[in-house]
Amino acid sequence: MKIFDSHTHLNDSQLYPQADQYFQHAQNLGVVKIANVGSNQKLNDLSLELAAQYDDMYSIIGWHPEDSIHYHEAEEKLLIEQLQSPKVVALGEIGLDYHQTTSPREVQKRVFKRQIDIAKQLHLPISIHNRDAFEDTYAILKEMDVSDIRGVMHSFNGDVEWLKKFLDLGMLVSYSGVASFKKTHEVHDAVRNTPFDEMLVETDAPYLAPEPMRGKQNEPAYTLYTVEAIARICDVNPDVIADYTYHNALRLFGIEDK
Repeated sequence: MKIFDSHTHLNDSQLYPQADQYFQHAQNLGVVKIANVGSNQKLNDLSLELAAQYDDMYSIIGWHPEDSIHYHEAEEKLLIEQLQSPKVVALGEIGLDYHQTTSPREVQKRVFKRQIDIAKQLHLPISIHNRDAFEDTYAILKEMDVSDIRGVMHSFNGDVEWLKKFLDLGMLVSYSGVASFKKTHEVHDAVRNTPFDEMLVETDAPYLAPEPMRGKQNEPAYTLYTVEAIARICDVNPDVIADYTYHNALRLFGIEDK
């Protein structure tokens, strides 16, 4: 079994000092490739640093909606340069977060659209953060027509109706440990209705640890438990979910499996 953790944060301060041990543990549980996702200048830099150090680590960089208030001309210029690094596989995580109030909504929308424009110019897929902002996130992705670059709805927690809307835009859907929680029935229904060839898996570590590790600090190795939870929901062997999501990530991110 080979698993791709398509969205994690070994560049986070809680994990970065022991990144090597966390990655070794992940490989021991079959999680052989990971993408470290940035959200501001510091985390983007560390994502790039890790990707340069490890063959099977990849980098996704961009400006998170919470940090969008700090996104200006100099930050954009550097982002465009860094996005052309050889192991950058997507632009993200970008999007909207109406739960947080760090950045005004109009700033978030402007920076979101601007980064989609950059992704289209550089022919990069996008990784989308959406919290309490389904309507506006969908409207912007539809308006910007992302079907040519595609992307992924990271840690999807919507219902079947929203699932179908985002799939219709050409987006893939990634499930985190939330899919393993016992009471997230809408997410379970979405999992059942997601075509296997449009599905990714992730940890979003150090957050959202899946059952049976819920309540503990998450890490890339625990992607295995999300794979197992999705397999139970779909009544298939975990190898099926691992294989589909692994190859879907390779295809979306343009990675050759050596």
